[in-house]
Amino acid sequence: MSTEKPADSFASLFEAEARGTKPKKIRGPALGSRCRAEVVQVGRDAVFVEILDQSTIGKRPQAYLKIEDVRGPDGQPTCKTGDVLEAVVVEVDGESGETRLGRSMGKPSGIPELESAYAGGIPVEGKVTGVNKGGLEVEMAGARAFCPISQADRGFVADPQTLVGRSMLFVITELRDGGKRIVVSRRAVLEQEAKLNAASTLAKIVVGAVMRGNVTAVREFGAFVDLGGIEGLVPNAELSHDRSARASDALSPGDVVDVQVREIKEGVIDKRGNATTKITLSLKALAEDPWNDIAAVATEGKVVRGSVTRILDFGAFVKIAPGIEGLLHVSELGGKVQHPSAVLKVGETLNVVVRSVDKSARKISLSPAAEGLNVGEQATAPSIGIGAIVTGVVDRVEPYGVFFQVDGTRGRVGRGLIPNVELGTKQGSDTRKLFPTGMKLTAKVLETGDGKLRLSLKAVKDDEERADYDGYREQSGSQGKFGTLADLLRKK
Repeated sequence: MSTEKPADSFASLFEAEARGTKPKKIRGPALGSRCRAEVVQVGRDAVFVEILDQSTIGKRPQAYLKIEDVRGPDGQPTCKTGDVLEAVVVEVDGESGETRLGRSMGKPSGIPELESAYAGGIPVEGKVTGVNKGGLEVEMAGARAFCPISQADRGFVADPQTLVGRSMLFVITELRDGGKRIVVSRRAVLEQEAKLNAASTLAKIVVGAVMRGNVTAVREFGAFVDLGGIEGLVPNAELSHDRSARASDALSPGDVVDVQVREIKEGVIDKRGNATTKITLSLKALAEDPWNDIAAVATEGKVVRGSVTRILDFGAFVKIAPGIEGLLHVSELGGKVQHPSAVLKVGETLNVVVRSVDKSARKISLSPAAEGLNVGEQATAPSIGIGAIVTGVVDRVEPYGVFFQVDGTRGRVGRGLIPNVELGTKQGSDTRKLFPTGMKLTAKVLETGDGKLRLSLKAVKDDEERADYDGYREQSGSQGKFGTLADLLRKK
């Protein structure tokens, strides 16, 4: 920037802006030419600049841009005093010589202006009038132009009809036969705008910043969001607290969203071998965490309804509320179940009991609800004390004993082990044949506590024999006490 400022000229520019009139300027470069300009003042309605490429006797021609030409996606100017902009001369007043710069030539008045814009690669305004096979019909300067659908936007255009009737900027990529054949591209304009905005946007992008952007594409792994010349990715894991959420269910191209910057990685090599900046964004970070009110959703012992979201070797995850999942361990599904997929499938709904909630670790343990228990009811653990006689069925058989499920229970809470020594069978017996799965049994509780339940069939049999013997003794004692000597002699 020169040491001698044209103070008088810029003073008149500022005053003119305040009065709402066009400022008068010295003559500058020709209409349609590209130039570089340094920002001198950012006003309310205009940005005042000095053109760098054409200085005359130490002075630089002054020009201005409408504030709309430099606004970013957030509505704020993307430049500041001292910044250097690249722009196009879009208007030159023949009398005053005032020069207006812009990002495009605006609405052309005839074929000569189209030819000038084509030669200089300057964007011009056109109106989409229809859709045909392969692209858009565009009217500009009274002539008909064609925009291939691949050039209608930076990404995929799902419904081209939504563009009909809109006036937009295009770059002319082909012009023949005096305007009889004109091919244009909107994508080139959008990519140029993105490039111009990228530097300004990148300065604002820091980890933790909340920014507004437009969804440009939705993929299986997430959604891309344009923050203003720079795209970031919202992966599926950052869409919602609900782990089953997918981008296609929550977002569509064109949606305006607020996101938080989660991670910035510079120098990442893309598929083309170019170094780029990778930005990870999050919608989830701005949403309320459902775990903050977990007590209202999952209380220990409560029966809730859930749906299976994932099945792994060790169990199944069940969603019991948006963003809240619990684990139904494979050991809760029955002893004979080797893998959860044998009895469950993704999407299946079932009633479960909340066994434990660890808020700090964000973990919930579940078990199947017993038959007859309804959602919202409190499932009380069965009262199984040492010495109690219980009934149940054989759950599975192992070399060291038989697993037994107490009637009225499901899962580990009511499952216990009857060791081989407590079965009351002869040595060498085939336990699997003697105790098939599902067989009804009556057992005595020998040990409880710490999730352990040890039972015995032998003890039940011993108790019965002892009861029979005690009954016999009582009966014998009664007869001996009340019989006469003559009765005893007769028995002999």
